[in-house]
Amino acid sequence: MEIMQLLLTGILFMTFVLAISKRLGAMIGAFRAQSLFLFFTTLYLAMKGRDIEIYIVAFLLLSVKVIAIPRLLSRMVKRIKAEGAAGLFVNPTLSIFIAMFLTYLSYLFTRRIMPFADRAQGEAVIISLAVTLIGLFIMVSRMKAISQIVGLLVMENGLFLVASSVSGGMPFFVEIAIFFDIFVCVIILGMFVYKINKVFTHIDVNKMRELKG
Repeated sequence: MEIMQLLLTGILFMTFVLAISKRLGAMIGAFRAQSLFLFFTTLYLAMKGRDIEIYIVAFLLLSVKVIAIPRLLSRMVKRIKAEGAAGLFVNPTLSIFIAMFLTYLSYLFTRRIMPFADRAQGEAVIISLAVTLIGLFIMVSRMKAISQIVGLLVMENGLFLVASSVSGGMPFFVEIAIFFDIFVCVIILGMFVYKINKVFTHIDVNKMRELKG
């Protein structure tokens, strides 16, 4: 198996781990590991293409998604004293089957609608689409706001993967702007989570239904 295939497999595996994680700490750790695989994938593409801009983006990915955001989320959990449970609507067993089904749908869509002559590019699109869909599933199947933030970040990882591996990378300054936007977005969402927890003494978004008149 080639290096690229191993890295893509690692990204997909950690996405499955995210889908079945029952605790916030495990989710944040799995997101860090997924982002680390994404960093190595981007670094491999930079070495293969000998592109200095992709090198810079790879190390920004390491700084922001592997180090900064997981630390920020961990501090957020400690600060608001959130419960360990991630608040699953769907049990882990059913979640893994749903994740596998979404991966299969991604395979069918890519092979029938968007066929690629290059095998590596085709595999990258399949996994990036699967990661994006599973990230969306994580968002809608979790009650805790922090879990939903992680789901949003997983979706962005999927979009970043397809941009870096298929199109040869987005324009450099666009990628820098996206990293900045993501970091600011997480900080703003963290502030909202803190305020919600301060007012309602919890971050279970399911409880908001009780406010309906």
